[in-house]
Amino acid sequence: MSLPVQPSKTSAATVIPLMIALLVAVFAFQLNASMLAPALATMETELNATAAQIGMTQTAFFTAAALFSLFLPRWGDLIGRRKVLVGMMIVTGIGCVVAAFAPNVTVLFLGRLIQGVAGPTVPLCLIILRQQVTNEKQYALLLGIVTSVNGGIGGVDALAGGWLAETFGFRSIFWVMAAFCAVAALSLPFSVKESTAEETPKMDWLGVLPLAVSIGSLLMAFNEAGKLGAANWVLVVVLFIIGIAGVIFFYNIEKRVKHPLVSVEYLGQRRTWALLLSTLLTMTGVFAVMNGLLPNLAQDAANGAGMSASVVSWWTLTPYALAGLVFGPIAGILAGKFGYKIVLQIGIAATIIGVAGATFLVGSTSHLAYLGISIFVGITYAGIANIMLNGLGIVLSPANNQGYLPGMNAGAFNLGAGISFAILFAVSTAFSDNDGGYAAGMWAGVIILILAFLCSLLIPRPESITDTVAAKVQAEEAAQAAS
Repeated sequence: MSLPVQPSKTSAATVIPLMIALLVAVFAFQLNASMLAPALATMETELNATAAQIGMTQTAFFTAAALFSLFLPRWGDLIGRRKVLVGMMIVTGIGCVVAAFAPNVTVLFLGRLIQGVAGPTVPLCLIILRQQVTNEKQYALLLGIVTSVNGGIGGVDALAGGWLAETFGFRSIFWVMAAFCAVAALSLPFSVKESTAEETPKMDWLGVLPLAVSIGSLLMAFNEAGKLGAANWVLVVVLFIIGIAGVIFFYNIEKRVKHPLVSVEYLGQRRTWALLLSTLLTMTGVFAVMNGLLPNLAQDAANGAGMSASVVSWWTLTPYALAGLVFGPIAGILAGKFGYKIVLQIGIAATIIGVAGATFLVGSTSHLAYLGISIFVGITYAGIANIMLNGLGIVLSPANNQGYLPGMNAGAFNLGAGISFAILFAVSTAFSDNDGGYAAGMWAGVIILILAFLCSLLIPRPESITDTVAAKVQAEEAAQAAS
């Protein structure tokens, strides 16, 4: 039995400038996502705003990021992926400048909305990378580097953001973001080859509208529901109805239009719904634990370690992100050797163990115990599961529509993050009389992660699908070898 023909590796002369340009773009996005976290109080003071108003500017960014992720990768398929990515960097940079000059919270809100255009940066970079790197093992390694750097920088940019806000004011953070956007926009045309899908029909804007309305409504519904007793439950119900109606409208539109954003055929395939469910459930189960419950527990003097706000990140968030950064390339190598699906399942299974282990931190004052759990889940989720979910969105996509699945998968990541805080914090609040409810919220995360693992079993192996880029490249290489 002959082994599958592997495409030759892309040369270092091509890969190095390509990776530098893509990583600068990824930096620009991630800084927009996480660099402001320690500066929120400063922004509140300097803009004479309330904490709720500043919080809404953050919500505006992440909601916009989720919505733009739904369709910009597909638009890149049709008009040029490099063109769209450069445009995203330019528009995001404009948003940074608007925010930097903001005289009040309203203008800041507008700036953050504009910055949300950067939402699909990572999936679009991975699609572009796929076009220029066709060797499976080489691509898996580089994918691991891109996605791990995206997560890992979140562990250090917050520290830099705190220093900038304290030294120069919060506006300096936006100027740094704008600088990265400018460098990315200038470097991408010189390092990235333009590419489109095999077929380039007109964009299905009619399908984009109900999908965006649906996801936006569901995100706002979950955010409002997370307030529990303070929530406007009439608004929650109305938003859920709008969200469900949007999904129904989207499905009916996609059945009728000649060139749909996502064909009904793709929606019904396991590669679509199994991956999206796995991503949604994984994010829901782990995100609020590592970014909310664990840091809060570490600062709780009655139920946890009683750490100060100035040091808690050093023992939780920063090692979590850096562990993912370090292990990401290793996960890419493992994916190239054993396959994305099996590595994903190992990552989710280990994350279940890690989150379950975190429940035993309730009542513990050991800083090292918090560090150990943060590093462990940083490896299993940030360094393995997250990267494999991103990678599967790329390698499972059909060659003639490479943008739809990464775009919808990015939407699933963002929706899962929002749902995670709503559900896990709601459970934690409901059981707050029992040691603060931390363990209850974490056990809820464990249950959801088990569901994610079961869903991951349904994801097809990329090599079993015949219409992917990998399958087509392999067929072409085999034909050339036979001739």
